[in-house]
Amino acid sequence: MSLKKILPGRLGFGTAPLGNMFRAIPDDEARATVEAAWDHGIRFYDTAPFYGAGLAETRLGEVLSARPRDSYVLSSKVGRVILDEHESATRDLGEKGGLFEHGYPNKIVHEWTAEATERSIEDSLRRLGTDRLDIVWVHDIAQDFHGDLWLQKFEEARTGAFRVLTRLRDEGVIKAWGLGVNRTEPIELTLALDEPRPDGFLLAGRYTLLDHEHALQRLLPMAQEQGVDMVVGGPYSSGILAGGTHFEYQQAPAEIVERVGALKALAEKHGVSIKAAALQFSLAHPAAAAVIPGATRPSRIAEDTAALNETVPAAFWTELRAAGLVSPAAPLPNNA
Repeated sequence: MSLKKILPGRLGFGTAPLGNMFRAIPDDEARATVEAAWDHGIRFYDTAPFYGAGLAETRLGEVLSARPRDSYVLSSKVGRVILDEHESATRDLGEKGGLFEHGYPNKIVHEWTAEATERSIEDSLRRLGTDRLDIVWVHDIAQDFHGDLWLQKFEEARTGAFRVLTRLRDEGVIKAWGLGVNRTEPIELTLALDEPRPDGFLLAGRYTLLDHEHALQRLLPMAQEQGVDMVVGGPYSSGILAGGTHFEYQQAPAEIVERVGALKALAEKHGVSIKAAALQFSLAHPAAAAVIPGATRPSRIAEDTAALNETVPAAFWTELRAAGLVSPAAPLPNNA
């Protein structure tokens, strides 16, 4: 089913930060943030077992389990099974080492087999305090976590998770499934297969003001041709576009800081908030069904909602293109 038919709005809430990404977040602050998202009318919530080894799902479930289940859309991910035992050694997370060091200490098993997929969904339902997921993403079968072994992980998912999720969708247990990744290649490979057929994908960090050229070259034309929608994750590029210092989950390099400076200067010239520019750019592509920024403070939710609804003058987009700050091929709001 088309994601655009499933999702209740263009702004969702990404819960990776609720897994204590980068810092330890007090429980009351995390809860207040989810409550703020609800109070601002957000009804699409995305989470994953990986986020803090179950912490984000637990925190999200504490709030949503008290809400009518038919009033919101919920997505989670498969590929990581969280065990009861604690991790004794440093986790190997590829390029994302230390990302959730403040989360739960539980051991994480990385597995995309049919059995692991079914167990992962069952565990997520328990942590979330719900009876069903609407969308399930196959999580992180890409180079950033697995290096040269990523194709091996992809094949494990193709013969395991892909088939389980296709069956669950066909049976009406879930409404849709797809890939949730930080790289374009796994999605391109999936779309090139004769079967199975995903409904959409969650692409994190690869369709932002700072990084979109690669997705435009091959992935998004393939997705449009097949009628497959995109949820844009990480629209602020790990925070650097929202006043933070991280890019790609690490301290931003000098060239990125310089580029962000140019974007902010242009935004200030036109009286535009950088958040509005970031969110509205990501949503301007015809394949984009929704954008899901993350947050750990209630005030950030208000900022995101305002940014989505902010009026951005066409002159800003025109000058953005003329300055070479976006790809000539990128669709812009107002047909700029």
